[in-house]
Amino acid sequence: MIRRLILVLGALLASPLAAGEKDALREYQQLEEQLFTAGYRLAVANAPFCETTLPASGFAIHDAASYGQSEQVRANLGLRGDIGVQAVVEGSPAATAGLRQDDTILAIGGRMVETTWPPTREGWQRTLTLIGAIASEGEDGTLDLIVARPGSGMIRLAIPTVPACASRFEVLDTGDEAWADGKRVAMGRKWPPFSYGDEDAFAGSVAHELAHNLLGHLATFEDTGRKRRLTRLSERDADRLMPWLLWNAGYDPRGAVRWMERWGPKHGGGLLRKRTHDGWDERVEFIEAEIATLDALVAEHGWEPGQADWRTYFRQELAEKLDR
Repeated sequence: MIRRLILVLGALLASPLAAGEKDALREYQQLEEQLFTAGYRLAVANAPFCETTLPASGFAIHDAASYGQSEQVRANLGLRGDIGVQAVVEGSPAATAGLRQDDTILAIGGRMVETTWPPTREGWQRTLTLIGAIASEGEDGTLDLIVARPGSGMIRLAIPTVPACASRFEVLDTGDEAWADGKRVAMGRKWPPFSYGDEDAFAGSVAHELAHNLLGHLATFEDTGRKRRLTRLSERDADRLMPWLLWNAGYDPRGAVRWMERWGPKHGGGLLRKRTHDGWDERVEFIEAEIATLDALVAEHGWEPGQADWRTYFRQELAEKLDR
């Protein structure tokens, strides 16, 4: 979204190898679908406990004009305009209403995209504006879209919306790390859990970053500064909240453990890392202990997925430290 595969796609799209172009686009699209699906499930399932929510319907968009060769991108994906549907979450309101990947969004709430929101110098700016317009249009519970797809005329869709924790999910064109900035969860396209083949472990890595946003860690550090001890507590809280977020979304909470056990030995150690994070094996212990706490509360309250009230029952170590 904010940064597409500019370097990779730029080289490919300058080449006559149409198959290579399409493969690169589809590979990136698959990564965004993987991240967006996990993010959407986590954000919707945990919405009852989030301080800020936005209407969502389960699809992500991208702007062909933000790629190096927009005409070839549109041709390869069969788009009939710049704004395409990048991903649709299975079982979401958007999927149920009939929205499909690679549909072209022509109008939002009766406003034509190309005339109301013309291309911007930085492609990501229009994407962000359109994400906001889609959320605003869906505030009354229904999102009105006009779309087109190859072989069809214009199709009008009325898509129900549901509350979701306010956070975007984006794949960046470079890097092998993941991070959160208070408003979004971002992952480099080489983020190792993308390739694990373990849906619950991957969702655990997404939940960790989402937890930072939901617990307001960036806003906290704007007030306190990024002190080493406080940063470590924020990371510990994000680790410990993972099982709650996963449970509510129907994932296996132990996916958080499997992620850390696989990712941690290669990426979670080292002296500098330990200064701001617990060691990966210590992190596993904290996650395991939180799963036991969650299991006990689930048994006590009879919670089903979507009912684990972390806003009330989760103990934030960072907040406790600052309250002393």
